[in-house]
Amino acid sequence: MEDRATAIRLNPFKGLEGPEGTPVPWSPYGRMLKSRPDFTLDPLFHAGCYYVQDSSAMYVGHIFRRILDRMPIACKLRVLDLCAAPGGKTTDLAASLRERCGDAFELVSNEVMKARAAVLRENVALWGDPAVVVTSVDPAVIGRSLPGYFDVIVADVPCSGEGMFRKNARAEQEWSENIVSLCAARQKRILADVWPSLKQGGFLVYSTCTYEQAENDDNLAWAAEELGGDILEAEDEFPQYGVRLTRFGNLLKAGEVPGEGQWVGALRKTAEAPVPGRHGSEVLRPFAPEAADACLSIERDPGIPTAELDLQQALMYLHRDSLHLPDAPKGLLAVCYKGHPMGYVKNLGSRCNNLLPKGRRILKDVK
Repeated sequence: MEDRATAIRLNPFKGLEGPEGTPVPWSPYGRMLKSRPDFTLDPLFHAGCYYVQDSSAMYVGHIFRRILDRMPIACKLRVLDLCAAPGGKTTDLAASLRERCGDAFELVSNEVMKARAAVLRENVALWGDPAVVVTSVDPAVIGRSLPGYFDVIVADVPCSGEGMFRKNARAEQEWSENIVSLCAARQKRILADVWPSLKQGGFLVYSTCTYEQAENDDNLAWAAEELGGDILEAEDEFPQYGVRLTRFGNLLKAGEVPGEGQWVGALRKTAEAPVPGRHGSEVLRPFAPEAADACLSIERDPGIPTAELDLQQALMYLHRDSLHLPDAPKGLLAVCYKGHPMGYVKNLGSRCNNLLPKGRRILKDVK
């Protein structure tokens, strides 16, 4: 399979609307598309009805759901997506947690790089789950400040990127054995730094987008031995779709699966966690919140009137053009496309003030 395939994952809490496609075997809401549409000109994309995500990356969510099946339902789960940008795995985890737990979960989506954290915050806002908090905190700070806090940590760590060679020529040019060694060492440091924040009996989902054993199986074995954990046995579930079984995990190789490269493994922490402190959760203050996100939330205020837009009007709104909605109530309105809110306008009667945040404006010509 030499051609890169485009995939999306539908938002089950926004109506399961989006481009048609064939199912991704390991993702209940994943869809493989026959061709790549212009997502910029689809209002449903801007309303958070689906997320564009590589199908191989969705395998992390599959392993996470297997772990959820091992956990008791009658408790509030705390989950950390440690290296979360740009948000594909976070939105996948959020959907799985909400289906399993209802409101009884807290998902911390963390990205240490500020620029990447801004992209993450935007994508999480579009997805619209109020139980997700976006932070930008160093793993060592999380480990020190939140001992024994999380039930599950998902760590899709920075790596040498062999699985992205087909997608990113620069990654191939920059690859070297020295890079692999540096990445393996950095991954160990990240895991060791955040490890105290995982409770005893909690689970780590560890993933990379490389094929290097030193960064994959060897590092998971190192974590189990040095930090204290039992590796979960990987299952050979999808060999017919090109998913390989490695010593401790599952490997998806570009060219053998429709998507790019991904490796995933998991373990259960056996080491005793430090005693939780009183004020550690202060470290999880949200990163750059925006009041406008209330409109995109799956728990949006039903008291605010709505106005339905056709496709052209919706694109004009997303272009931050002025709208004329003479039949709609005056004042603050949530404008919708196919019933899905995209943002607010203030209807003055003769015209509407477009309240779409400037950072969400589409720049393409929509007329």
